[in-house]
Amino acid sequence: MGADTRIFNNIELPENYDIVPVDWIPQHETDTLETYAQNLIYHYDIGPNSIVIGNSLGGMLAIEIAKKINLKKTILISSIKTVNEAPGYFKTFRTIPVYKIIPGWLIHSSGILIKPIFGKMSDTELWLFKDMLQKTPPAFIKWAMGAVLKWDNRVIPPNVYHIHGDNDSVLPHKKIKDVTIVNGGTHIMIFDKAKQINKWLKPLLKK
Repeated sequence: MGADTRIFNNIELPENYDIVPVDWIPQHETDTLETYAQNLIYHYDIGPNSIVIGNSLGGMLAIEIAKKINLKKTILISSIKTVNEAPGYFKTFRTIPVYKIIPGWLIHSSGILIKPIFGKMSDTELWLFKDMLQKTPPAFIKWAMGAVLKWDNRVIPPNVYHIHGDNDSVLPHKKIKDVTIVNGGTHIMIFDKAKQINKWLKPLLKK
């Protein structure tokens, strides 16, 4: 939720593709993931036959985009497709919405929790994660937390492809169906397991 397009730094995409990085746009407090996805479609002019790749929160938004327009492919990395794949703690935080009372300064100072929550990373990766967190408005992070917890999608659109780590502690893989598993992959495997992801992604994009 506190990441930006730099999360894809290690992902290799074909040079002949028209690649459009999707940065977060301002949210309205009443936005759901569904309405926010619609705003992304308008803002970035996402049209039919596009390929949308989303990591974590971006994967959920990719699903919502695919429900609205006919995408060629929807590719999820370290994410979930439906509420049925969500971990059990989602229910707890829906009932006790602690995120609502977290002050903004605490969100920006929570970089010390990155390694314990997301997994082992190099000093360079840790610096990048902290920098992305610092540059993401706390209001967006708090909105995203609420929108994810309230997400109730039960529809999987056509042409969805999903890759996930078996050591993801943020979104554990046990409930996730129809997925390619990366051994040892954590929630930030898009960095430290990029070679495996690229190996899976390359033939998929050629289909």
